[in-house]
Amino acid sequence: MKRVCVFCGSKHGARPQYADGARELAHTLVKHKIGLVYGGGTVGLMGEIARTVQEGLGPDGVFGVIPEALAPREVSNELIGRTHVVNDMHERKAMMARNADGFIAMPGGLGTLEELMEVMTWQQLGFHAKPIGLLNTEGFYDPLLNFFTHCIDEGFVAARHQNVIVSADPEQLVQQMLEWQPPATNALVEARQRAAAIGEDISRAAPDS
Repeated sequence: MKRVCVFCGSKHGARPQYADGARELAHTLVKHKIGLVYGGGTVGLMGEIARTVQEGLGPDGVFGVIPEALAPREVSNELIGRTHVVNDMHERKAMMARNADGFIAMPGGLGTLEELMEVMTWQQLGFHAKPIGLLNTEGFYDPLLNFFTHCIDEGFVAARHQNVIVSADPEQLVQQMLEWQPPATNALVEARQRAAAIGEDISRAAPDS
């Protein structure tokens, strides 16, 4: 992986361990010379991970994408790394996804969950074959993991689509993502051969010849 897209909160959360985990993940990315793609903000956990990666890899190691409307809310003081200002959330997420080789969700709120669910859905549909990880700091994602199991048990999600890598340890999480191989399902095999970039509206693309 040359770059990983990290979804995380624009707040620090209720526990100091969340910010500690963000900085530890940043140090792990720097150690492996993996660049950061993120939502472009400078506050909360976004700011913590972006500043720490920039300190280790320089401005070129941080690729931020932020909608113009959110800049007053999510940016305080100077921008971090190479930040791209886009028109809306759809453009933001598409640019982030296209420029990343994998995805990690740290603790966060509704926006973080929405971004995570989208890349999981894209993987299920065969729109990409990139690893997805959860940094499960302080067991933050345990209730969500239980819900995933519930969805499988109730017959709404196939067990083969539960491919998320989970760890509370950033080094272990990144190592497992580096070693990850997509399962041999038709959708993911086709995704590896797809010419369209992730984030592109494939529904509007011309059918494969």
